[in-house]
Amino acid sequence: MAGGLYVLALQNHTERDRIRQASVDLTPGCQEKLQRYGLAAGEHYASPYIGKTLARGYREEDVRAIQRGCNIIDDLQGHLAKDGASSRWNATRFLRSSQTTCDHCHQGIGDKQDAAGNRQIGSNHLGASWVMADMYDRFTGLLLTYELRQMQCYINSSNGFKPNAADDLMRDVTAYSRFLSGALDLKIGRRYPEQGIDEIPASATLKRGDDYIRGAHLFRQKCAQCHGPQGLGTKVEGKVLFPAVAGPDAYSVDSRMNFAMVNSVMPGFICRNMPPGQEGSLDNEQCRDIAYYIGTLPRPAGDRQGPLVAAWQQLMMTVMPPLTRYAELWGRNDPQREAD
Repeated sequence: MAGGLYVLALQNHTERDRIRQASVDLTPGCQEKLQRYGLAAGEHYASPYIGKTLARGYREEDVRAIQRGCNIIDDLQGHLAKDGASSRWNATRFLRSSQTTCDHCHQGIGDKQDAAGNRQIGSNHLGASWVMADMYDRFTGLLLTYELRQMQCYINSSNGFKPNAADDLMRDVTAYSRFLSGALDLKIGRRYPEQGIDEIPASATLKRGDDYIRGAHLFRQKCAQCHGPQGLGTKVEGKVLFPAVAGPDAYSVDSRMNFAMVNSVMPGFICRNMPPGQEGSLDNEQCRDIAYYIGTLPRPAGDRQGPLVAAWQQLMMTVMPPLTRYAELWGRNDPQREAD
């Protein structure tokens, strides 16, 4: 028994070494981004973005780790990888959803910029997050390192399981985040406006109250074209174009993106990042109304809800989509409603 486990461990270590030494097949997005930042092995690194040479460059193994980290952010599920999930350190073992990827929240492969190259406020920038180092988390009351904050992402921002802090998955994403901070000349310990989400509390509105009806109307008008009329996301030929915000592939009830759990995070994300190409077009109250409506849609129960709530949410995720489609079809075909 012990001998078998030892042989299995040796095989796993051999596979890890093979992945670490292998050349990295970059996603199209990562290829463009890392080429633009001039990533290359050498004694010194010169960032084209800031026109400044850093005192220390990157070794070949550093470059590969940064490249793998970029791929993980851009394609966590490994849909674009030739050898599937293994080149992403089998990240799917920490995920319940088939749609989850880091780029949904950390847009622009963790480095969202406008057309002029300006980093966008409240865009969850990975480089700006890395330089915050150990950061106080008001939800847990703990001082969290960058690796621990990554672990929180898998639990709170998606619907998954917590990786080990020393997992290769964590190490490569940290390497990529650190590279972004150096390429953009971000300083350790400083607070940058693109770090995290620019939350919107109720006090930042006209205090008319968060409204389901207004939110549903705005969702159909501004969001449904991408996320689907019921928020179930959009997939084409198995590729996720826009993620689910409701249903079995969405974040859980426990997530901080869930309006019922934390009512200021999702509105901030919407206002700063949605709709794509029209960021900032919604006012604070509209963002809170949309977030409130999304929060009422069925989604997986979290680890803290218990079996009864989990069963209820599962029932709602099964029953509500066909009922909603029927109601919408009936409404469109109702002659009395058309007459009105």
